[in-house]
Amino acid sequence: MEKTPAYRRIVLKLSGEALGGESGRGLDFAVMRSVAQAIKSCTGMGVQLGVITGGGNYWRGVKDGGGKMERSRADQMGMLATVMNSLAMAEVLEQEGVPARVMTMIDMPRIAEPYSYGRAMHHLEKGRVVLFGAGSGNPYFSTDSAAALKAAEMGADAMLMAKNVDGVYSADPKTDPAAVKLDSLTYDAILERHLTVIDSTAACMLRDNAIPTVIFALDPPENILRVAMGEKLGTIVQ
Repeated sequence: MEKTPAYRRIVLKLSGEALGGESGRGLDFAVMRSVAQAIKSCTGMGVQLGVITGGGNYWRGVKDGGGKMERSRADQMGMLATVMNSLAMAEVLEQEGVPARVMTMIDMPRIAEPYSYGRAMHHLEKGRVVLFGAGSGNPYFSTDSAAALKAAEMGADAMLMAKNVDGVYSADPKTDPAAVKLDSLTYDAILERHLTVIDSTAACMLRDNAIPTVIFALDPPENILRVAMGEKLGTIVQ
């Protein structure tokens, strides 16, 4: 009996560092190809997929520009980094036979489609993967917040966050040997405990729109399909 995906439409948030492979810098095309193959398996099962990437493999606005340049300009550079990642990911997807469209929140029509709700929905319903570049198009908002916004706007059943960690822990497992992984968590708990696994703006938006988030390890990339099929991996926040 053929399995049915747990979610009909998802927004997948990929960290930029994850696309950089072990170094966390630039692009690791072997990793990206594995991610594309997992996405292909999802779309083959009928899952509609929007993707937002971070830009940390090239530039992180606050971290890299902090104290050295004006925040808005530093964040704009981070937005451009996400566009580069989106273009690269779209290329790898299409090499794997997955139709993909890059839409940007900052108009750059010679490079990608300007974002519009109607066009994005049309692409998703036609089975195309939509890569949303340039975050939210605004400084002071992280790509987590941009992904939460798109999940709400696209009517996603869930947001998937593929990270370099395999879930949310009670403390930092690198410094606290007593830290334990949490199988489930609420958005209120994230806000009350000031956990940084999802930024507070994103947590509020996801909570208010009743969209669950699954936080899991991108290694191996097949985890994307496993989560989409409803397998219990990582930490679910709801």
